[in-house]
Amino acid sequence: PQDQPDYVNGVACIQTGLSPLDLLDHLQRIEHEQGRERLRRWGERTLDLDILLYANTVVNSERLTIPHYDMCQREFVIVPLYEIAPHLVLPDGQKLSELVPRFIPHQMHIIC
Repeated sequence: PQDQPDYVNGVACIQTGLSPLDLLDHLQRIEHEQGRERLRRWGERTLDLDILLYANTVVNSERLTIPHYDMCQREFVIVPLYEIAPHLVLPDGQKLSELVPRFIPHQMHIIC
């Protein structure tokens, strides 16, 4: 958001035996341990861990939406996701490689 300082975004691919909701609980516990306070929606954060995808699973619940809401419209999600999984096909059949061109040239800077 515009009213917040710059921050670092990244993506990671993990393997887990946790269910999607158990994984969400675990990630929120990590956020809390790192000092995150949820004072307002889209508010400042010390750490923000999101579940973008969970294999080909689709979840629509009050607590969790997978694939992550609006991820296909977000350069800061699609560009780094493409870097680690260029052949990825989303649960709805969209190819990640077909989404990336809409963000080129992009404003992202690789730092590591």
